[in-house]
Amino acid sequence: MHDAVESRPTMLFYCQHSLGIGHLTRSFALAAALVSRFRVVFLNGGRLPSGVPVPAGIELIDLPPLGMDDGHTVVSRDAKHDVAAARAERRRLIALAVEQTRPAVLLVELFPFGRKKFADEILPMIRAARRQPGTPARVVCSLRDILVDARPDQQHHDDRARWLCERYFDAVLVHADAAFARLEDSFHPSRAMRTPVHYTGFVVPQRAAATPEARGDHLLVSAGGGIVGAPLFEAALAARALMKQPLPLRIVAGPFLPEAHWQALQQRVEGLPDVTLVRHVPDMVAEMRRARCSLSQCGYNTALDLVVAGVPALVVPYATVTENEQAQRAERLAAAGALLQLPASDLSPPALAARLDALQAFEPRAAALALDGAARTACTLAQLAASTSPETLQLEPA
Repeated sequence: MHDAVESRPTMLFYCQHSLGIGHLTRSFALAAALVSRFRVVFLNGGRLPSGVPVPAGIELIDLPPLGMDDGHTVVSRDAKHDVAAARAERRRLIALAVEQTRPAVLLVELFPFGRKKFADEILPMIRAARRQPGTPARVVCSLRDILVDARPDQQHHDDRARWLCERYFDAVLVHADAAFARLEDSFHPSRAMRTPVHYTGFVVPQRAAATPEARGDHLLVSAGGGIVGAPLFEAALAARALMKQPLPLRIVAGPFLPEAHWQALQQRVEGLPDVTLVRHVPDMVAEMRRARCSLSQCGYNTALDLVVAGVPALVVPYATVTENEQAQRAERLAAAGALLQLPASDLSPPALAARLDALQAFEPRAAALALDGAARTACTLAQLAASTSPETLQLEPA
């Protein structure tokens, strides 16, 4: 796996996307920026949806894909493996990757702030990278802006994450603008964490400069990867009939919308005038720029797509008893005037119709957010790989 003439240090990048596509999208955006400074070997732990391009220049290792159902039970995404067999094969492949690459940096997405159910493969990977022959790997956590903080055992969870960080990690990179969200807003261990924390700015995929084009007259409806998007799509279709000024709909279902829901949605829109249904698009920002307005959830990548596109947007954050991250993000962006929001608990056709009517007169304010997180992350990790004292590491302009 190692090129004898390779001069870049090796990075082993572990990403486990379990429910949606957001973690993979952000990690791929990071990987695309990292290849200029690192040989990037990417451990992909979830199902790779068709139509999602793999960044040029990285070495992709697809592990037997595992994910979560909406009840947070680990499930296999490949009929060839049950969960136990998938776990065993994943541990073998991960151990082999560490042994063959001897990474200078091991970048772990989300863990230990999440992915506790994958600790039996992540912790051995970290220990092996720290004990590898030659120079031990620097171990770094790649973290989104806002964490879930509504678990029944939240205090124990936060204290465990702090302990694991201090024991195994050299740094935590929070992919956020510190003026928008800080780690301590949603992470509350009993005592302050000593592991260095650095804010990189938000991570957005690299895009070619867009040619300005006129907005269309339609409402774009999307739900990220789509795995929990069916209720939003159904509500949008029902609300359209109640709107004072109904708009044509363009629904992007998402690659992870379950097949049964996709077929039901196709049947639901058959014969409906001014309703277009597509499974997946390569560039959601381009879609948003062509729409009159947008209806979506409020995951990390969707929120940033809305900000970049500048489209009038209504978000209905995905929320459960224990999932409140999207709601927190939506509240902050709504307070900044960047979008409108409707809590998931209030989602009904009449309420949605009223908010969509209001959306047509809404003009979003530009959100002043640092969006150079991918380049700054690459710069920071290159410094860390060359550093002898991670505690004194300083973020420099990319």
